[in-house]
Amino acid sequence: MRFISIKEALEKKSGKVSLRGWVHRERGSSKFKFVVLRDSTNIIQCIIKKDKVGEELFDIADKLQVETSLELHGTLKEDERAPTGYEVEVNQFEVIGESDKFPIGADQSREFLDDNRHLWLRSRKMTAIMKIRSTFVQAREEFFKSEKFIRFDAPILQPTQSEGGSTVFEVKYYKAKSYLAQTWQLYGEAGVFALEKIYNFGPTFRAEKSKTTRHLSEFWMAEMEAAWFDLKDVSEFAKKELKYCIQQVIKERSEDLILLGQDPKKLLAMTKKEWPTIKYREVLDIIKKKDNISVKFGKDLRTEEEKAIMQHYDTPLIVTHYPVEAMGFYKPRDSEVSDEALCFDMLAPGTGVEIVGGSQRSLDVKDMEDRLKADGEDPKDYEWYFDSRKYGSVPHSGYGVGTERVIAWICGLDNIKDAIPFPRTMGRYTP
Repeated sequence: MRFISIKEALEKKSGKVSLRGWVHRERGSSKFKFVVLRDSTNIIQCIIKKDKVGEELFDIADKLQVETSLELHGTLKEDERAPTGYEVEVNQFEVIGESDKFPIGADQSREFLDDNRHLWLRSRKMTAIMKIRSTFVQAREEFFKSEKFIRFDAPILQPTQSEGGSTVFEVKYYKAKSYLAQTWQLYGEAGVFALEKIYNFGPTFRAEKSKTTRHLSEFWMAEMEAAWFDLKDVSEFAKKELKYCIQQVIKERSEDLILLGQDPKKLLAMTKKEWPTIKYREVLDIIKKKDNISVKFGKDLRTEEEKAIMQHYDTPLIVTHYPVEAMGFYKPRDSEVSDEALCFDMLAPGTGVEIVGGSQRSLDVKDMEDRLKADGEDPKDYEWYFDSRKYGSVPHSGYGVGTERVIAWICGLDNIKDAIPFPRTMGRYTP
């Protein structure tokens, strides 16, 4: 018979089936063996009876261990006691790959699971997260294609910092030195003068000495840049993108969200609401009045303040006009309020984690040069970047979506490490 997936078998509901996968759980007695088989689509209970398969084959079944790979044939029937409501009575099976005693079990430490990430990926939790991640990324591609954007790739090895010199990874580049990309943005800005609306998805590196549950040293940034967009245009577009991608995840991966303890209906309802936009100064007023938290103007919002403000919202929140002195050199001053930058962050409800960051881009070369000097940078290293302001400059804006942060939020994860297949942090670069 043709092998089908477990998902297809569950949809078939009855009849003869041929399945293949891995032993997820096993238990039994001298007369029968229960095997919960898993593949990439789901799990299903299988029963191997001694009087059905014979003593020789049953002896093999009796020695099966977790993660043994199998091919099996049998008859599918409904059984409400089974984990997914159906059971396969096996009449023939073959061991494809034997398994040693599998090291992953219940109640093991975070560190142990990270040490054995190559095996922990097989867990139902990690499988569900990776499917949701894939669907989110694919939905984003669909979204930007529908919006007539052009994919534009940029180098990972870059000659300068763009988000802060203290957070770059320096790389030997033949006889010179280079840096791993902190962002695609500076190259994206060059691209909009040719292609107008562009997007990218690629690895990003930040050498931040942070051990929090919301930081990674290597993560995947989903970025966009558009000519003729101002701050309002770009922040509203970010809302549109996130809503679309989350809706597609719900459409295709509701079962996986439920497995992770998330409510797809609640998440979908959130995408149908208006996502508010307020200024940084309004945030300071709200958390002072409602949470008794005082923050002096000029400081970026810390985790404490982000969590506080998001306890008052049940949807993502756009915060605009952060202090210029706390922002990157390319974020322009508001012409009406000179100490505010034309920039925004999107914060996730409940957690307060920043999931999107963007801005209108500065067209004032002199101001950018002064701010680079204040950061200890040599403006001459950015002459190629400033050229775009000398030859037919136009207003433009862009943002970056922290893919792992969004996945962690919609999956309800308590640690961003689980939102990426193999996490890289300050203390981990293996396996």
